[in-house]
Amino acid sequence: MTNSNDMPLAAKPIDRAAHRRLDEAWLDDAFRHENVLVLAMRNGEPFVYPGRESGLVWLGPEAARLYPGSPRLFLGEDKAGNPVFAIDLPERFDLDASLIAGAGEFRDFRAAAGSIPDMDANCASTARSIFMWHQSHRFCSKCGSESAMVEAGWKRQCPQCGAEHFPRTDPVAIMLAEKDGMALIGRQKIWPPGFYSCLAGFCEPGETIEQCAAREIFEEAGVVADPANAEYIACQPWPFPSSLMVGLILQAETSDISIDEKELETARWVSREEMRQILAGTHEEIFGPPPMAIAHHIMKAWSEKGH
Repeated sequence: MTNSNDMPLAAKPIDRAAHRRLDEAWLDDAFRHENVLVLAMRNGEPFVYPGRESGLVWLGPEAARLYPGSPRLFLGEDKAGNPVFAIDLPERFDLDASLIAGAGEFRDFRAAAGSIPDMDANCASTARSIFMWHQSHRFCSKCGSESAMVEAGWKRQCPQCGAEHFPRTDPVAIMLAEKDGMALIGRQKIWPPGFYSCLAGFCEPGETIEQCAAREIFEEAGVVADPANAEYIACQPWPFPSSLMVGLILQAETSDISIDEKELETARWVSREEMRQILAGTHEEIFGPPPMAIAHHIMKAWSEKGH
């Protein structure tokens, strides 16, 4: 059975230890502690072992000397009680001239996340979302003044008007419509040839995630589905830049497809046997999302129905 706790980027999270976020003295001491674990990021890319080796390069207290003044995020504590942090190095940070030269490389998050351990992936995913939020929300939306990072990186506060700003997470419905033993998949023009996936869309104010799913299926493919019969599958944090992907399967009431060309290039119905071939990489025309993406697990859950 699909379970959100086992979903890639969400599995095996550490204790966020939120009660530590207001204790500046403890945080400063923890960041210098010999057992501290620090992951480094630059431009949303995690610092990982080079080549085919998997995993983040976890730094110790030397991380404080990499680029003093870099934004610091307290992620929590691991099972042994060790403090875990992330630092956001600036674009101008010269790896080759640094004290960690040769220890690893900054790698595209999508490429790295699929091959690193669960805890590493969850920590890096969280750090990427938070740091990207800070980069795009430097100024107070109330008065326009530059705000400051506070509470160990989990909040921004305006020094002028006192307004508090918290990291946002955008809910996204990602779903399959099914009818008569067939499931609806689609593709966007920008995707590689032959790549198909679930349909998806952002939840709008005033609607439920089920209503969003039904609306998106109709808007993108012209297929009518009733949100009342939506089946929840699982959810996954997705740091591009910061979404919560909520997976659903809906019973379709119609099967005729009418594409919104601004959203999709094409869509088609596939059988369970075809879906299993897509996931196995043996379909003659179509390939699908990798196991790192929740779309893969929604498609897998549907393909296994009745088995």
